[in-house]
Amino acid sequence: MDMMIDDASASQISDKIKDLLYAKSAERVDNYRPNAADSLFGSDEEESAEIEDNVNDEEETVATADGEI
Repeated sequence: MDMMIDDASASQISDKIKDLLYAKSAERVDNYRPNAADSLFGSDEEESAEIEDNVNDEEETVATADGEI
């Protein structure tokens, strides 16, 4: 609005609006990036839980095998 009041050229006003919109969209992309990466590659929490489940399954298998021998 200040630029319009100061009689700035239309191209300067347009460039400023584009810069502001670009900065705002870049901020949103940066904020969403971790969520997108987690959905594509999985999060560390899911991986940790999966590893713990596998270890528990292996322990049960070993315990069962020990009881059968």
